[in-house]
Amino acid sequence: MNSALRIVFMGTPHFALGVLQTLVERAYNVVGVVSAPDKPAGRGLKMQSSPVSEYVRAHNIPLAQPPLLKDPSFLPQLQSWNADLFVVVAFRMLPQEVWGTPRLGTFNLHASLLPQYRGAAPINHALIQGETVTGVTTFMIDHQIDTGNILLQEPLAIASNDTAGTLHDRLLVLGADLVCRTINAIDSGVLHPTPQPQVSPLFPAPKLNKEMCRIRWECEPQTINKLIRGLSPSPAAFGLLCKTKPNSERSVTQPEALPVKIFGAVPVLKEHSHPLGTIESDHKTYLNVACRGGWISITDLQMTGKRRMSVKEFLLGFRNLPAHQFI
Repeated sequence: MNSALRIVFMGTPHFALGVLQTLVERAYNVVGVVSAPDKPAGRGLKMQSSPVSEYVRAHNIPLAQPPLLKDPSFLPQLQSWNADLFVVVAFRMLPQEVWGTPRLGTFNLHASLLPQYRGAAPINHALIQGETVTGVTTFMIDHQIDTGNILLQEPLAIASNDTAGTLHDRLLVLGADLVCRTINAIDSGVLHPTPQPQVSPLFPAPKLNKEMCRIRWECEPQTINKLIRGLSPSPAAFGLLCKTKPNSERSVTQPEALPVKIFGAVPVLKEHSHPLGTIESDHKTYLNVACRGGWISITDLQMTGKRRMSVKEFLLGFRNLPAHQFI
């Protein structure tokens, strides 16, 4: 039998939506949801709802979308829901005025085995780092980010062909079940939070930025492939395609450097004497890029303003490839 606790859920993106859907489908008592405000998006700048808020409206669940979590009008609304427990998934850092409100506290679901990969992008960084095991953790929120006492954890093996997209989906299923188990255990009073262990080295998972996504061809094939997998399908690793050999100071923004998103590749360990970024191709079936100690054989890519395509599709429409190289 599922818990009858009064639950307020907080989350915004698809990862949070999957957990919320599970709670609703399993008949947990979700009395309110907090999500990010709607914001303008697209060419027409039409107001767009987050995945969570769109779902909440469709299911007639009370919704709050405060621009500021300390907003004087928000806190009374939150208190009026009279929640026993707050459940947080992929949301903003909460002030104590919020997380300290419910009588049983506030717990968060994090997509890693804490204390490793604290931060905004744990799935991406675990793949980029080359981990073979990750998992999900529920923990009590405190004053710092992702440092609270652990409630439950569940490990998950990372497959050799996992990308950030496939791992996200598998962790979502695992995490939704862990959230339900955590709620039930809190309700029954059998759960005893434990401090996070002290480990070294400690790998962080900071928010991704454009510079983190750029491929460095001076790296080895396996390292580049881990970056590609860890950023696919979004935001995607990218290389810069140039017509002429640039100097080392040329920037990303110069018009002759065309960003190419790379979604899939195969690392090829084969020594060569070519300059880094050199392209080898039969112009029909393969496109290899020289890196340190081998090659990256690209399988899926996308140029700015174009759709994502296989390397064969790309080569059909890109005839002057020999005059280019990646930087």
